[in-house]
Amino acid sequence: MLYKSTRNKEEKVTASQAILKGLAENGGLFVPEEIPALEVPMEELAAMSYQETAYQVMKLFLTDFTEEELRGCIKRAYDEKFDTEEIAPIRKAKGAYFLELFHGATIAFKDMALSILPHLLIASAKKNQVENEIVILTATSGDTGKAALAGFAGVAGTKIIVFYPKDGVSPIQEKQMVTQKGDNTFVVGIHGNFDQAQTGVKQMFSDKGLAEEMAAAGYQFSSANSINIGRLVPQIVYYVYAYAKMVASGEIASGEALNVVVPTGNFGNILAAFYAKNMGLPLGKLICASNENKVLYDFFSTGTYDKNREFLLTSSPSMDILISSNLERLIYRIAGNDDQKNRELMEALQREGKYGITPEMRAQLSDFYGNYATEEEAAAAIREFYEKAGYVIDTHTAVAAAVYQKYQKETGDAKKAVIASTASPYKFTRSVMAAIDGKYQGRPDFELVDELEALSGVKVPRAIEEIRKAEAVHKTVCEVPKMQDVVKGFLGIA
Repeated sequence: MLYKSTRNKEEKVTASQAILKGLAENGGLFVPEEIPALEVPMEELAAMSYQETAYQVMKLFLTDFTEEELRGCIKRAYDEKFDTEEIAPIRKAKGAYFLELFHGATIAFKDMALSILPHLLIASAKKNQVENEIVILTATSGDTGKAALAGFAGVAGTKIIVFYPKDGVSPIQEKQMVTQKGDNTFVVGIHGNFDQAQTGVKQMFSDKGLAEEMAAAGYQFSSANSINIGRLVPQIVYYVYAYAKMVASGEIASGEALNVVVPTGNFGNILAAFYAKNMGLPLGKLICASNENKVLYDFFSTGTYDKNREFLLTSSPSMDILISSNLERLIYRIAGNDDQKNRELMEALQREGKYGITPEMRAQLSDFYGNYATEEEAAAAIREFYEKAGYVIDTHTAVAAAVYQKYQKETGDAKKAVIASTASPYKFTRSVMAAIDGKYQGRPDFELVDELEALSGVKVPRAIEEIRKAEAVHKTVCEVPKMQDVVKGFLGIA
């Protein structure tokens, strides 16, 4: 299985090389030459553990890894770092099925992939005789940063630098990052939004002069963002696992279509569901849920992607994104795997802030349904699930739940659905508690942690207990144009 760039079909690499590079030479993303079919019958998958399911899925994409290498990476990733043996349990509430993806070390779905990425990366470096130290360079809208820091902290042969919007994440998300220990970790707040952080990171990746300076100093960049296929492939696993467990529990019959609802920012999580469907998993509609930064809803509604709009800060900050990087992989596919056409569209996005797809391309988006939830609708969903089912969901999952209700009302589709529950409510205590009862309005996040425990019956996660009284280690803040200088300073490059 080789991977090619969405902007240059001549650039082909192995899976391990794609993981190491993160981004293709000209800013394109790596995609598999073909999406492989699932090889194991559903009856067998239904009896498998999460770890075994991961191997059966990932071996089809990461074909230059030996069985021993891949099983080793999986074993080290999905261990006691997760607070539940199932790794990704399914919780039924009010007729919906919530796939809880937040039981890892940083209580967000990013742990599902970022627990394994460091191991895949180190294995890839050995396989390709890489002698440089690998510098993970990442922008975060809130959750990727901490999950990547936790994954790479103390990993020999790596350094990790995370940029985040200083005023664009929740207080708990920020505290999780700035208290991160490890000599190889560096966290920087920027005076700007996530899109500016992400653009700055992408520019550093494509700066050949900087790459030469880095190499001379014994470094090379790689990415922990969802643009790295080492992030995307592990995300496919939990959709396969969820479907198999729904079959195992008798909730659906093997072969029955299952809808999937995903709160969506950078488009990687729902793209993984699309890949799973194309592997032969019987998924129905892929329901793309946006918050008030509804650039994806507008795209699915009109066929025009337009980031020229006000950037809104919402209570679901991990979705406060106007440039959904992983959408490029879908655009490339619906353009008939035409790298030239895709490059033209991405250049238009960079130049004018928008692009439009053809009617033929739009016709290939029938797997998807897009909608969005306002702040009020998301808060109402939190309150409703608590009052009617005693189940507390976070702000991002609430966006998905609200959009799912709109989808059902609009279409009458009665198929069962799995909602990707992407973060623990403990990450957003202030917003969650205020949604449940106005009396909590305005109180600090950490003050509400114990109240949430009493209200939900769910124990305060270890990830929250660890940071309650922890001191900030990282205090660097910079302007967007200074991002490269900050990186060079940390690496000691003059």
